[in-house]
Amino acid sequence: MLGYLFPGQGTVRVGMGAWLRRRPVARDRLDEIDAMLSRPISPLCARGPLDRLVSTEHAQVAVTACNLAALAVLTEEGYEPAIVAGHSVGELTALHAAGALTLAATVRLVETRSRLMAEAGRGEGPAVRGGMRAVMGLPVERVEELAEAAAAPGEPAVVALENAPGHVVVSGAVAALDRLERLAADATKIVPLKVGDAYHSPLMAAAVPAWAAAVAVAEMREPRVPVVPNVSGEPTTDPGTLRQALVAQLTGRVRWTRTVGAIDAVAPGVEVGDSKVLAGLSRRAGARCLSLADPATLRRLAREVAA
Repeated sequence: MLGYLFPGQGTVRVGMGAWLRRRPVARDRLDEIDAMLSRPISPLCARGPLDRLVSTEHAQVAVTACNLAALAVLTEEGYEPAIVAGHSVGELTALHAAGALTLAATVRLVETRSRLMAEAGRGEGPAVRGGMRAVMGLPVERVEELAEAAAAPGEPAVVALENAPGHVVVSGAVAALDRLERLAADATKIVPLKVGDAYHSPLMAAAVPAWAAAVAVAEMREPRVPVVPNVSGEPTTDPGTLRQALVAQLTGRVRWTRTVGAIDAVAPGVEVGDSKVLAGLSRRAGARCLSLADPATLRRLAREVAA
């Protein structure tokens, strides 16, 4: 048994997907996804430029395409998940892997999500520039206190990602994040994330109504295996709960440490995509996880299954 973990937007980089294109089943899946999109994503993944690839409109689609292609590799190898989860936008691929969303529905939803979040980030209301900062070395409770102290009317700061113990990301107005950085003298390190928007914060609220409408009309079947939504960290197979979680996730917290624990309680994890980030975060949380992007992973899985 395996738990599948699908990475999110923060893993995007120029050259992503190269190892996948060396596998015919993954290359075919990438070509199939390119044909479904309003514009192909594979050329941008391969050659950049980086500033276009990391933009919200493109990064979410790029990561999802690689996640879906990596899933095709595992399926061809004969593996099936016992439980699934995805980090932020990776949750869409998790729903597909569990049988809740078709491939076409997954691609449509990620295009819609990326467009709406980009529009929300540009802002049609008050001009509040948003961003995200990783706060290292502090417990989440302390980061919550700092975020609350740094926030001001119209300038939110909230915990957006509980990635692992001592690895918490705060999202919100840049002015509030600057105040948080001055307050957080006890942090080991604070790292600005290379994103242009304040994901998983109130600054994404403008995207919620249209996103909720898109999720409501998407066909969603009962998944074959449990899915662990980001906002709860609790496994479920209820389509209604999964729809609600997808909508809540836009402005809500990614409880990844709890999610990893729920996966690890069922089966060892495999990061399914072109990334090793989630495998590292899982190990930091004391959970078992390999990365499919590591060439040794398929050989190791084959040995363990044979044993």
